[in-house]
Amino acid sequence: MDSSLTCAAIDRDLNSVIMDYLISEGYPSAAQRFASEANIQPTSAVDSIQERVEIREAIYAGDIQTAIERINELNPILLEKDNALHFALLRLQLVELIRHCQTDSNDNVTPALDFATQQLAPRAPTNRQFIEDLEQTMALLIFKPQDLPPQLAALLKPELRKDVAQRVNEALLFEQGERTKAKLFDLVHLRGWSEMKAREAKKDLPEHIGLGLEKERNGHGNGAMYSNGEGEAMVA
Repeated sequence: MDSSLTCAAIDRDLNSVIMDYLISEGYPSAAQRFASEANIQPTSAVDSIQERVEIREAIYAGDIQTAIERINELNPILLEKDNALHFALLRLQLVELIRHCQTDSNDNVTPALDFATQQLAPRAPTNRQFIEDLEQTMALLIFKPQDLPPQLAALLKPELRKDVAQRVNEALLFEQGERTKAKLFDLVHLRGWSEMKAREAKKDLPEHIGLGLEKERNGHGNGAMYSNGEGEAMVA
């Protein structure tokens, strides 16, 4: 087989994987720039991911009400069908209300209590996990922020926002008929599994096998996989 054809096929496959990642994870600027640099035709999905980006950014900012409204605009039945996702969003909204009342000089917990009573309490009995999540969240009101046990303090960390945002992104992708996770993650997992099996078979392997991304991280190369063009890191 002609080596030039083989290289072209590999480049094409790699470009497809990268574009799939940028679209799935919601980086429209990087996707458009990569399509231009790689001289490939951007898919129609590039134009449709901005809505998911705005929903993700609203969740990252703690503006859960806006995120819910945008989700309903994009897919009016999603939260009706996915009770677990809807409850996760409402619970996160309660966390944000509690966070606000803890930093408010008046220390007014009434908005948080009213929201829990009206939005979460009626839904909690339908699922045992909902009850546990609501009880854990309400426990935030018992302690001062500096005295929270680690399990409760974790609710106020950015990771909860990121987790909910990822679940929302995957649900929207599924409803749009797209992959819920980028192919790149599957390849990384497959590579890790292959290395593990090779080591179990006592194959002669270096102690550490990198992913071959060090050059890009050190600033050599176009860096398309490390920035979305707006200063956001994309691959750790």
